[in-house]
Amino acid sequence: MVVVFLHGWSPNAPFPLIGAYRYVAIALPAMLLSMFVLIGAALPAKSLSVVEVVEAQRGLWNVVRQPLGLPLFMALGLAITLRGPFDYADGAELAGGTSAEESGPALALWKFARAAMLVAFSAMAATAFLGGHLGPVLPGPVWLLLKTLAVMAATVAAGRFFVRMPPARMLTLLWVVLLPLSFASLALVGVEVLP
Repeated sequence: MVVVFLHGWSPNAPFPLIGAYRYVAIALPAMLLSMFVLIGAALPAKSLSVVEVVEAQRGLWNVVRQPLGLPLFMALGLAITLRGPFDYADGAELAGGTSAEESGPALALWKFARAAMLVAFSAMAATAFLGGHLGPVLPGPVWLLLKTLAVMAATVAAGRFFVRMPPARMLTLLWVVLLPLSFASLALVGVEVLP
């Protein structure tokens, strides 16, 4: 969130700055959403260690244990990769938003950074909710790669499928619907896992 804001602030121009402020307004509740969802994924492991989270999924993946977790975490993925309904930073109505003043190598580097965030998010989602490297027959790294690619494809498809709402409606959706839903999902996992 800070990087996107600084990316929009650094050109000292109005459109990139507006894109940066809009992104921060939308990304903050999305980050809070991810906090509840990731805590719910870590509860069965009783640890924040990613290795322990994966091992806790040996019998049952978190996507089954916490069915709302992955879809809610995907909302965060759309927000941090600036895709679909959460692309308020680089919108066309802002002449490119935070990227309005860039071209050439700087724009290519920004697009590379967005792609790197997509890969990192997808790998974390595959690890936290789809059992990471766990799977039959194939070696662990192959399973992790396949699951990461599946999450990447779903994120890109969702980014193209869902339309962007006006910022006020998106904030209402995040604060009034999705955030309480993520807290309810965390509470249900807590009741199931913690005696």
